[in-house]
Amino acid sequence: MNPQMKTYQEDDGIQKKRWSILIILNLFVFMSTLDGSIVNIALPVISKNLNLEIVQTQLVVSSYFIAICTFILFFGKLGDIFGKIKIFKLGTVIFIIGSLLCGFSTSLPILIIFRVLQAIGASMTMATSQGIVTDIFPPGERGKALGLIGTFVSLGSIAGPSLGGLLVSVLGWKSIFWVNVPIGLLAIALAWKILPKDISFAKVKLDLSGSLLFSLFIISLFSGLLLGQKVGFQDIRILTAFALAFVTFILFLWVESHKSDPMLQLSLFKNTAFSLSILCGFLVFVSTFCFTIIAPFYTQNILHLSPINAGLLIMLFPISMAIVAPLSGALSDKIGCELLTFVGLLVMVVTQIGFATLHSESSVMMIGVLVALLGVGSGLFQSPNNSLIMSVVPRSQLGIAGSVNSLVRNIGMVVGITVATTTLFSVMSAKAGYRVTGLIPNRPDLFIDGMHIVFIGSAAICLLSALLTGWRVLKAKVVVSQS
Repeated sequence: MNPQMKTYQEDDGIQKKRWSILIILNLFVFMSTLDGSIVNIALPVISKNLNLEIVQTQLVVSSYFIAICTFILFFGKLGDIFGKIKIFKLGTVIFIIGSLLCGFSTSLPILIIFRVLQAIGASMTMATSQGIVTDIFPPGERGKALGLIGTFVSLGSIAGPSLGGLLVSVLGWKSIFWVNVPIGLLAIALAWKILPKDISFAKVKLDLSGSLLFSLFIISLFSGLLLGQKVGFQDIRILTAFALAFVTFILFLWVESHKSDPMLQLSLFKNTAFSLSILCGFLVFVSTFCFTIIAPFYTQNILHLSPINAGLLIMLFPISMAIVAPLSGALSDKIGCELLTFVGLLVMVVTQIGFATLHSESSVMMIGVLVALLGVGSGLFQSPNNSLIMSVVPRSQLGIAGSVNSLVRNIGMVVGITVATTTLFSVMSAKAGYRVTGLIPNRPDLFIDGMHIVFIGSAAICLLSALLTGWRVLKAKVVVSQS
């Protein structure tokens, strides 16, 4: 950065537009996370229209997640080198082009290619948005701003099935992709008008060998996790994929530790606050997506709610989070982040335990209260945790720090879905006496037994995160008392 040039926080013109900038960032945060979940509900229709088996169409979903996680660190580093705003703008254009082309697809290979293109654009916006916010917003408002980004992440992730079902019913499966185009074009026009020019650049080289190793790690890891649910985790192909993931990850760490300009500065993780916040964020997304994958089955197949009513019930989660997260972020700017994250995690633990007591006769009112409380707990946690992550890294590494946060979030989603489905069907199989890979008619007891174990496990995951955060709270109090 030119030392004579004002920072974004010193530029009055940019400060007057900072909330407008945040709206633009959040539009693409919402759309990019929405497109990870909105496709699920359209898979049966896509299968019918393209004459495919359901198993094949799962690639439409998994290819998106794999591509995002493969490229997100690379684009985070690219943002630090060439400018985060420049990479964000380019990502918005690529995402919209990919969305448009997905709707014109006439075969599975073509659809997957355009989904990967869409995901590349999404990863560019995900990798840079948090760094842009941290650059532009003053410390006193940073928690609130990052909290709003966290809100739109969760809104996009959770609202996908409900919005997707409505669009598919009314306009057909192609509309789930084309809905991005008019909104995206408006956001792009505003972005080119409102977003400032980049002023901060890191003078380093691209780490191509590190990028390649990381890509191999993500592809092998996700292949093992996603395919293992279908063929079993004892399958030699799945074990080989996990072994390859382990080897490439170790090689990646070795290469990064011996480079002067690595893609991922491992020194970031020497910062306890950063590492602990990243780990807690990962654990929370694993736990949350246990709920996300189980809730639709429970509400529709066990409680026999209509898809619309089930969607409205589940929507209490993002609604309550949308209300709480900005308030939590604003409060964290005044009282600090540690205590709020701890309280949020405790609320989530209690809520997950409550889910573990549900049965086929549970009242919708009680379920609604639990779902809303889960959103409250998540809202209390996410905003301060994002603020902690982004406030403890050097300005020159904001791009890579934001991309690490987004990467961990996406891996947490996939791991959460895998943990939930594997646990559910393992318990159901043990109770039934044979291998179960789906719901069994007239045996809701099997599903409920499996669901209870899933939520006990997700409560334990949240509890571990709460204990780690509690330790952080105590440590912060000791430091304050000693000073």
